[in-house]
Amino acid sequence: MSFKSKIKDYLLFTKFRLTFSVCISAIAGYLLAVPVLKDQYADSLDITFNEINFQNIALLFLGGLLVTSASIGTNQILERKLDSQMVRTEDRPLPAGRMKLTEAIIATILMLGLGSWLLYGFNLNTMILGLVSYVSYSYIYTPSKRKTPWSVIIGAFPGAMPPMIGAVAATEQGLFTALAGSLFFVQFAWQLPHFWAIAWVSHDDYQKADFYLLPSKTGKSKKSAFRISLSTLLLIPFSLYPWVLGYVGVFSVMAATVLGLTFFLFAYQLLLNLDDKSAKALMFASFIYLPLIQFAYVIDRYFFFTG
Repeated sequence: MSFKSKIKDYLLFTKFRLTFSVCISAIAGYLLAVPVLKDQYADSLDITFNEINFQNIALLFLGGLLVTSASIGTNQILERKLDSQMVRTEDRPLPAGRMKLTEAIIATILMLGLGSWLLYGFNLNTMILGLVSYVSYSYIYTPSKRKTPWSVIIGAFPGAMPPMIGAVAATEQGLFTALAGSLFFVQFAWQLPHFWAIAWVSHDDYQKADFYLLPSKTGKSKKSAFRISLSTLLLIPFSLYPWVLGYVGVFSVMAATVLGLTFFLFAYQLLLNLDDKSAKALMFASFIYLPLIQFAYVIDRYFFFTG
């Protein structure tokens, strides 16, 4: 196998595009948390801040990338036989036979160990959150996909960790703050329509492996579409939570409202049409929504927020 082919396989094994977006969420949480917490703890002599510089951003990105890659890798190790049954996953390196199980396990252990060590460089709590995310995704969410249609909600917990990890990394003490919690809940609420849209598009393929990922056992139905639409609508008040807590200003309110309503319209089209085309449109809208709302908070705090 050529070096280029091996790199391609590792990109598939770690789902690089997904892990990259996860790390962007962590960076957004970090960029927002540093100035917010500096204001909040301006009079405290006991709090030491990790500064915003290229080194810290790169280390947080790489640490998050490796831990997330380990999570995805473990998922593919555990589901390698199931992946061979589905068209969308049969070409992954393990079911396709291009990667040995021993290699996959060793690579996963190395990624988890190095990634955790990098996160520990910020503080212990950041590393612990990374490990909690890894364990809950790999060993709780992964097996739940064949047991309950609410597995996406279970998976939303580790999926919402990245911005919280970024926020907790802002101080050497690893403070768990209301800001970290608010960012967690925004991404948690976003996870639901995002993964349900994917589940709708890939529903028939998922059924080959007995995966239950839509919000109703009725499958691609009006009931599932209604719950997906409701989840996008509920995202709007969740996205206003950082403003309610006083961390961002009016710019974020306008961004959250416009982005939220636009996102809901895509979900409403799915409710009306009940087709894969509408689900794909919602899926791509979700990819755009998350970085836009997270960096709207950052832009607001740095350029518009007056306190």
